[in-house]
Amino acid sequence: MNLEEVIQALEALGKERTKKIYMSNGAHEPLFGVATGAMKPIFKETKINQPLAEQLYATGNYDAMYFAGIIADPKAMTEADFDRWMDTAYFYMLSDFVVAVTLAEADIAQEVADKWIASGEELRMSAGWSCYCWLLGNRPDIEFSKSKIANMLEIVKDTIHGSPERTKYAMSSFIHTVGVSYSPLHDKAVEIAKAVGPVEVKRDNKKSSFLNASENIQKAIARGQLGFKRKHVRC
Repeated sequence: MNLEEVIQALEALGKERTKKIYMSNGAHEPLFGVATGAMKPIFKETKINQPLAEQLYATGNYDAMYFAGIIADPKAMTEADFDRWMDTAYFYMLSDFVVAVTLAEADIAQEVADKWIASGEELRMSAGWSCYCWLLGNRPDIEFSKSKIANMLEIVKDTIHGSPERTKYAMSSFIHTVGVSYSPLHDKAVEIAKAVGPVEVKRDNKKSSFLNASENIQKAIARGQLGFKRKHVRC
């Protein structure tokens, strides 16, 4: 399938209700409103295809950009490629669920995520912390430096309440993921989660919401999910 054929296939799968949901979360035109599960038949046609992924991502169409993440070859992408993708990731569903997910399958994942976390830019920081969530929830514990992850927990404890709104979500998820999926620092993550307490997230024209990593870790323990690792990062 070429670019035009994929766009036509995505358009045919679009649903107005799904489109409204995406737009309520920050997506804007152009988009069709395609449920992610509905994209699987198109993937069977395209397989992994980095050149096509680049063409799709460059369209600025949300559904095409999402599908680009599914068919991308992360190991063929350079740091500059990931930076370029982040430059046009205009809201969290792109930064955290397309770019960060794709990066999590690359060999340079930690190096790039570290740079984004240090950037001071809301969505880059969010993508960086989210990438670590995908990594810790998938890769063996031995692939991570215990002292580095411990230091990152301390950074979250000290900065989360003053961080940009979207970054707060990813940082809270990081505490939760360490607590559930990274066994060497389970106890420390539980401690940090309690020390942080509820985190207020302000939302445009809506009531604030509150994130509670401590509660979420306890719920995961109750469900028997301690040590959970997902088999695949991308769908």
